[in-house]
Amino acid sequence: MQASRARLFKEYKEVQREKSADPDIQLICDDSNIFKWTALIKGPSETPYEGGVFQLAFAIPEQYPLLPPQVRFLTKIFHPNVHFKTGEICLDILKNAWSPAWTLQSVSRAIIALMAHPEPDSPLNCDSGNLLRSGDIRGYQSMACMYTRLAAMPKKDGGNPGFSMVCL
Repeated sequence: MQASRARLFKEYKEVQREKSADPDIQLICDDSNIFKWTALIKGPSETPYEGGVFQLAFAIPEQYPLLPPQVRFLTKIFHPNVHFKTGEICLDILKNAWSPAWTLQSVSRAIIALMAHPEPDSPLNCDSGNLLRSGDIRGYQSMACMYTRLAAMPKKDGGNPGFSMVCL
């Protein structure tokens, strides 16, 4: 447990030192528990998630970095590799392809890459996966864009979602 605390403290210092290094990711450590982090990630450009800001929750095991963190979306997202209700993420590096070389920052970057390049053959959201597998790209993008507008974009006019964005 001491090694994991040292590693997390090192990552915390790097995040503080390089806040502007990656403008798409903001990592925040819980003030009272170094094993709980959140991240705010920007939706990748030229995707239905563009313009959205998505919140992730990190639960880090005491055996970190030997074991991967548990990461889930707190912001609702329509994506084949994210469970719509729980926010669970299907990503190999969070399961069997984990390496201690990964950091919370690089995990966040991998999740942004997954948002831009979904894997519909291993869906946690079957509706989303089925749209992509059947070739209904427009249907998938429309649904993903709608949920991005509703859940991940700043609200305008006292709580009404901003609908200025044009979906693909």
